Amino acid sequence: MKIVAVCGMGIGTSVLLKMNAEKALRALGKDADVEAADIGTARGAARTAEVVLTSAELAPELGDVPAKVVIIDNFMDVAEITEKLTPLVS
Repeated sequence: MKIVAVCGMGIGTSVLLKMNAEKALRALGKDADVEAADIGTARGAARTAEVVLTSAELAPELGDVPAKVVIIDNFMDVAEITEKLTPLVS
């Protein structure tokens, strides 16, 4: 499974989201390729991903992508990320 973690301007916040998504996946006993991207790069990456993790503000900017777009309210909250990934990776 490929997951793209998306932030707006640069790579800092998306790397944080990527790391927390990897923690959530480990807790679930699942393996996935998690990639960090800015919004510009994410539009292309989301075409080959199964899941995109991003904020409510950025989700509409992705456009029409085949990936499941998951809104994360708090990129620091591993419990929230785990909860939202659980139905997608089971």
